[in-house]
Amino acid sequence: MTDIRKEGTSKTPTVVATLQPFSLDLSGRSIPENSIAFYQPLMDWVEAHCGNVEDQLEINIRLEYFNTSSSKCLMDLLKRVEATGCAARVNWYYEDDDEDMLEAGEDYDAIIDLPFRLIASTTS
Repeated sequence: MTDIRKEGTSKTPTVVATLQPFSLDLSGRSIPENSIAFYQPLMDWVEAHCGNVEDQLEINIRLEYFNTSSSKCLMDLLKRVEATGCAARVNWYYEDDDEDMLEAGEDYDAIIDLPFRLIASTTS
């Protein structure tokens, strides 16, 4: 398994998971019909590469909205990264006026034992 690239839709985020640079990017909306099926390839990618790549995994999450099942899958994905012992950092992007996304990032930061950066961006 190598890189993963999926174009986003109105219900699924854009996904880019690459080995060079070692990064995992999610952006857009995450309200898939079956969150587990959507996120499983990312879980598999983490399992396949986190123990085998020496570089730090850069995780960039730029979601404008996600539903409850996606929230659980994101938590499971981050816990999977944590469990592998992979050196990783999470960059959680949110619009500076979106308190819900800021709070979600703070919640993940409190639960997951990975370095977290909460990054506000201005609304255009």
